[in-house]
Amino acid sequence: MKKKKISLGDWIFNIFLGLFFTLFTLICIYPFYYLIINTISANDISANGQIMFLPKGIHFQNYIDVFKIPDLASAALVSLGRTVLGTIGAVLGAAYLGFMFTQQKMWARKFWYRFTIITMYFNAGLIPWYITMRNLHLTNNFLAYILPAIVQPFNIILVKTYMESISPALQEAAEIDGASVMKVFMKIMLPLAKPIMATIAIFAAVGQWNSFQDTLILMTKPALYTLQFLLYQYINQASSLAAMIKNGTVISTSSLATMQTPTSIRMTVSVVVILPILLVYPFFQKYFVKGIMIGSVKG
Repeated sequence: MKKKKISLGDWIFNIFLGLFFTLFTLICIYPFYYLIINTISANDISANGQIMFLPKGIHFQNYIDVFKIPDLASAALVSLGRTVLGTIGAVLGAAYLGFMFTQQKMWARKFWYRFTIITMYFNAGLIPWYITMRNLHLTNNFLAYILPAIVQPFNIILVKTYMESISPALQEAAEIDGASVMKVFMKIMLPLAKPIMATIAIFAAVGQWNSFQDTLILMTKPALYTLQFLLYQYINQASSLAAMIKNGTVISTSSLATMQTPTSIRMTVSVVVILPILLVYPFFQKYFVKGIMIGSVKG
């Protein structure tokens, strides 16, 4: 087979394209790299903004201090539990409702769909939400992390749009063979909807993992504190640490390299929070791209 000769213009274009995407990749990676090198560099140097490309005075005391936070293990388990269970609930809830809203024979289908979607644009506000959660006995209750996340209008729109792109002939053939609506959903639609479900799983997992405001408002029991809320409290110590250094409480020059600063605390906490999601995302990436593209065709 004769190879196609590449013209000089195409050759130059390919080189330019390769350089452009290489530069773009480096720009995207650099913020994470910047965080990491600052967390392992001498804290006094990092606080002055002198760490840009290479770490200086390498140490790991920042991470040691973070992992010494009391109740960190239990908070991590709470965050992990809410992330796993909340993601499963959000995916199944969106998949089921999205599927049902495509069924023409569903009673008052348009009304219930619009009634659900309108909640994207209007809400009662923080105080009525808190009163509702309290009346439902969801304060100091782990279910407060799970139940509100099951019905998410945006996710429902994505699933509904995706399932409408699947040929209705599949469901018709299954119903002719005697399959019920639930069996069609479980045996046909769910397997075909893997890309959009992976997309929703990423959205839900990131939201659940990063959330701390519901803990701040609803939880007073330390046993129900999430990792993010615990680290949020730790970040708030940055101002007191800065004041301590400023007032001369810490006077040993050698200890300044590992002494916590507002910068070191914020960056170390950012790495601890971001890293789990960064490790999970590559496994869902191929589904995420396909799902979000198909789900965005129409609404």
